[in-house]
Amino acid sequence: MITESFANQPWLSMLTFAPLVGALFIVAAQLMARKSDDGVIVGRDLENVERNARIIALVFTIGTFVISLGVYALYDPTIAGYQLVEKVSWIGSGISYKMGVDGISILFVLLTTFFMPICIWASWDSIKNRVAEYMIAFLILETLMIGVFCALDLFLFYFFFEGSLIPMFLIIGVWGSKGTKEFAGVSMPSRIYASLKFFLYTLLGSLLLLVAMAWMYGQAGTTDIPSLQNFDFAAGAQKWLWLAFFASFAVKMPMWPVHTWLPDAHVQAPTAGSVVLAAILLKMGGYGFLRFSLPMFPIASFDFAPLVYALSIIAIIYTSLVALAQEDIKKLIAYSSVAHMGFVTMGIFTGTKQGIEGGLFQMLSHGFISGALFLCVGVVYDRMHTREIAAYGGLVHRMPIYAFLFLFFTMGNVGLPGTSGFVGEILAMTGAFKVNSWIAFFAAFGVILSAAYALRLYRQVIFGELTKEALMNIADVNRRELIMLGVLMAFTLYLGFNPGPALSVFSPAVDLLIENYDAALAAGGGN
Repeated sequence: MITESFANQPWLSMLTFAPLVGALFIVAAQLMARKSDDGVIVGRDLENVERNARIIALVFTIGTFVISLGVYALYDPTIAGYQLVEKVSWIGSGISYKMGVDGISILFVLLTTFFMPICIWASWDSIKNRVAEYMIAFLILETLMIGVFCALDLFLFYFFFEGSLIPMFLIIGVWGSKGTKEFAGVSMPSRIYASLKFFLYTLLGSLLLLVAMAWMYGQAGTTDIPSLQNFDFAAGAQKWLWLAFFASFAVKMPMWPVHTWLPDAHVQAPTAGSVVLAAILLKMGGYGFLRFSLPMFPIASFDFAPLVYALSIIAIIYTSLVALAQEDIKKLIAYSSVAHMGFVTMGIFTGTKQGIEGGLFQMLSHGFISGALFLCVGVVYDRMHTREIAAYGGLVHRMPIYAFLFLFFTMGNVGLPGTSGFVGEILAMTGAFKVNSWIAFFAAFGVILSAAYALRLYRQVIFGELTKEALMNIADVNRRELIMLGVLMAFTLYLGFNPGPALSVFSPAVDLLIENYDAALAAGGGN
């Protein structure tokens, strides 16, 4: 039996900062290692530091996942409000360190802690330089991502939200792919170009967010998120605040037309970087819309909904067509992610139960499926060191297990019934149909396009004759790769056939959100 004193411990803080403790252990191991005269760790000590860094990172990410399971055990999914709340005075004047979770955030906390051990394990052999620093970057990134989903103070959220840019910037820029890029007449490494583009896009959008937060603090006298969700901002002010928040969250998702940083970031990032980017970081934009835009600016959300529908449909159709023309496997899957995020924004701004739950479920499902697809790309990239579609063909003859796994996740990405991808898309389209049948029609057309580019990719990579000399001795998936992909396959199937447990966690918080949203619209003269 769980006692009240046990349940009242600062579990969310322990969960959030556990990976940071692991990073400190790795730093300590580096400091204790013997160094040459110029301060560089060499020889056997370098091997020991790298081996220990991998082990420490894996142990702490697994331990963080175990803590998150304990947090979920303490969470009551029948309650709509925030739970496991912690509050400590931080900066003063109404700004506090406040943490808590509800039905909208708890599963994304679990998704984050679930994927981080996979990311560490996926990097076990592929990362060979600056291994300790790489593991530190991932552990810090995990702390910041968990903090985003747990923060209940506006400025605390901003700290975690913007802080997550730094380790991801380093992961892309330091451990990204080789190659050069011409930009403004200057030649630079492609990974540097991609990391700078990622950083600048997301940072510039968030500067408007910071200005809006400061104005809200001046008006409401608090940065407490639950209090701000109940604060009645004037209709005119809501529009400007909505646009400021939208500028940040739209880039983070990313929405068309501010999506162009994502394909470059995915292509240049190491495999685990692409996995965490697709599975977790993209979800922060959708989470922001649900945590801030709809509850705090309901009138503006209703007024700007047609704009969001238009951008979402363009994203679904246009980026699907762009994906159809790609010759780089990673870039194709990256454009696919933009298209799938279009279903999320479309569903969220319908303001309906089916639409919002569909958007949430699509984010959850996309995490498993897109993460698995980038792992699949990593499997062949580690063997062939190329992502060009033309470099492959006939892999089914040498990699039958890989061919089966890749087919499964391809079908999940298309939204085949029985996979989690189907549930999120059908719910989002059902919510859209209640608002306007044409929105649902164009979204459904995007599903057809997704089948076209996904099946084209699969046919060119997997089927055909095995004629390329470089592929004649390529090895099928090893045990480590099979376990990682097999676990993701199991979750994709489970959520596809039994979405009820996830939807039951979302439902109370979504019901409360819609109730407050409808009441605000009625009071403000909306429909």
